[in-house]
Amino acid sequence: MTDEAEIRRVFRAAFGSESEAVASAPGRVNIIGEHTDYNGGYVLPTPIGTLIWVAVGRRKGDRVRIHAHDYRDGYEFELGKQAYSRERLWANYPMGVVDAILRKGLRLGGVDVAIKGDVPQGAGLSSSAALEVSIARALSALFKLEVDPVELAYIGKAAENGFVGIQSGVMDQFCASLGVPGRALLIDCRSNEHRLLLLPPGYALVAVHTGLERKVESTAYNERVAQCREGVEAIRVAGNPLVRELRDATPKMLEEARSRMSEVIYRRCRHVVTENVRVMEAKTSLEAGDAAKLGALMWESHRSLRDDYEVSCPELNALVDAARESGYVLGARLTGAGFGGCTINLLPEGHLDDFVNEVPRAYRGLTGLEAKVYRVWPK
Repeated sequence: MTDEAEIRRVFRAAFGSESEAVASAPGRVNIIGEHTDYNGGYVLPTPIGTLIWVAVGRRKGDRVRIHAHDYRDGYEFELGKQAYSRERLWANYPMGVVDAILRKGLRLGGVDVAIKGDVPQGAGLSSSAALEVSIARALSALFKLEVDPVELAYIGKAAENGFVGIQSGVMDQFCASLGVPGRALLIDCRSNEHRLLLLPPGYALVAVHTGLERKVESTAYNERVAQCREGVEAIRVAGNPLVRELRDATPKMLEEARSRMSEVIYRRCRHVVTENVRVMEAKTSLEAGDAAKLGALMWESHRSLRDDYEVSCPELNALVDAARESGYVLGARLTGAGFGGCTINLLPEGHLDDFVNEVPRAYRGLTGLEAKVYRVWPK
């Protein structure tokens, strides 16, 4: 596992000098509330125990040198001249953070950056947001930028939206910046209001990777964003001019506007509108310690993501089916953007060993693929 001493050693080996600041940020799983964040809605993620670590040190001039230990690769650019790289896609994330900081009018200087982490990549556990937030934290510490944790999350979002080109919401970066292990983080993605909720005692959250790398293709993701905006316009025209985003729409409003939408647009909107309702019901369930109700909401969320939003895949569905067939998993759903990656599963702690042994075996029988299990809570 990477820690502060390790990332300082990586920096020293890469640049021949001592680092001046170190920062880290966690990956996340989303318990419920998928594709609601860029619709101004509600989400309920929790951080995982693995981290991305970054070490930084000043250098003369305006050059930025980045060493990505896990890729055994490096990249350099001049401050103010950062440009999207098609050859080194990983470099766009740190460059995007630098770009977002400069666009806020904050001052940076030449800097060396070393990166090493343990957040699984391509698993839907938001290694990209962990990278963005850890870099923003390290640069903020090094150059004494006065950036609060919410601003820091939005720097990461600006990097993803404006530089990488994926029109995602702020959930991943918000959780990387403000999440606390063992707590669910309820976020209002319009107002930025947030609060921590206890995870249900006696129950475990387990992420399971399909073995299929999640690739959030900007075309597929951005298509969903555009479809939601089309739905908002239809709802407004149907007599609800105050609806700015789907978070403002009720199920009744959606039904009243259905005749103005194609069937695909209607289903996209139905997922988002009902998912927002599910998040608030999940909040109530956590406050009451009602794990069974939370699990039921997770099953329903997956069905909606599979059928209405169409971001699941056969492998994710097979993992959810394997969890359901166990008889003791209270709820399971895809977590993250979809298109591969992980499921999140809620089960009694006493069945953890059963789950680790049985669900991957059942999944292998269904798909021929090897699943990888990550204990989210308790570790």
